[in-house]
Amino acid sequence: MIYKPFQNLKLSALGFGCMRLPTVDGNDANVNEAEAAKLIARAMEGGVNYYDTAWGYHAGNSETVMGRILKAYPRDSFYLADKFPGYDLSNMDKVDEIFDQQLVKCQVDYFDFYLFHNVCEMNLDAYLDPKFRIYESLMARKKAGQIRHLGFSAHGDLATMKRFLEAYGKDMEFCQIQLNWLDWEFQNAKAKVELLKEWNIPVWVMEPVRGGKLASLPGEYAARLEELRPGVGVPAWAFRFVQSIPSVTVTLSGMSSMEQVEDNLHTFSEEKPLTEPEMKALLAIADSMTGRTSVPCTACRYCTTHCPQGLDIPMLLELYNEHVFTGGGFIAPMRIAQLPEDKRPSACVSCRSCEAVCPQQIKISEALADFSARLG
Repeated sequence: MIYKPFQNLKLSALGFGCMRLPTVDGNDANVNEAEAAKLIARAMEGGVNYYDTAWGYHAGNSETVMGRILKAYPRDSFYLADKFPGYDLSNMDKVDEIFDQQLVKCQVDYFDFYLFHNVCEMNLDAYLDPKFRIYESLMARKKAGQIRHLGFSAHGDLATMKRFLEAYGKDMEFCQIQLNWLDWEFQNAKAKVELLKEWNIPVWVMEPVRGGKLASLPGEYAARLEELRPGVGVPAWAFRFVQSIPSVTVTLSGMSSMEQVEDNLHTFSEEKPLTEPEMKALLAIADSMTGRTSVPCTACRYCTTHCPQGLDIPMLLELYNEHVFTGGGFIAPMRIAQLPEDKRPSACVSCRSCEAVCPQQIKISEALADFSARLG
């Protein structure tokens, strides 16, 4: 197992994400605890010492199951991460109540790592609102020793991360972001890594295989990777990519089968970052994959000066590309929901004034109409 230094700790470079534990009959709320315990036992044996759970995983049952499983191991043999569920705005005034319940569910006296969960456009104002005392409460828990290291996870855009860091960055010890070779440019992950580097905040990686999307590839792409590194499976490329980012400390993988655990343990038994030609080839594949479904907006913003509705068309098209490529998901709906109704895709009046000045000749009105329909 590769280990990475973090302050005075040595963390396994592979972290066990507890959002995709094995289930019974495909019911996400019904964790197959016996099978999960076997996976954890093998991960422990293989050197994994970082386990990441959350209030909402497996309909609230991940914490409870992990609490029972980890109880079988000495407390100093693993690091446990949990999160305050700010993705649900109804939780904002319950920070102490929820934290106390999490300690009970996980059967621990403290969390090694604790996060503001999913900092994004939807909840940023609430996270920053002093009336909820979220920051104050978590800092008090840290002072009391119930939180050893405090950080945050983010699905928001770069501007959202900047606002959060301007408020709390001096006390953030780590940040968890969606980072993989497809999103390096597609979701501006590169800029987020650079931002965190400016704050001297190490990166924790979530979605390294993008929910499984990068675990297998169309034949033409898989063949290209096989040429570059014969015998290396497609999923390993995702992990070798994040190994190539110097500021990455922990990479989380949601493992639900023994095969996945064994494959990941093998991959993380040694560090093999990508060479420059390999990196270029992988990012070229990413461009090709996203380009097949994306509108080619370059954010020149000629369109915005001609829109009678004052829509931020480049931003909307960026979210449209994400939504179409992913086949849905929560990121685009989450961000669109925070916009005033007169600034959403549905506000487009199809006047086509924007299209008259678009250098890429994008049929913007059609894209926004399709986006609105997809959002329902």
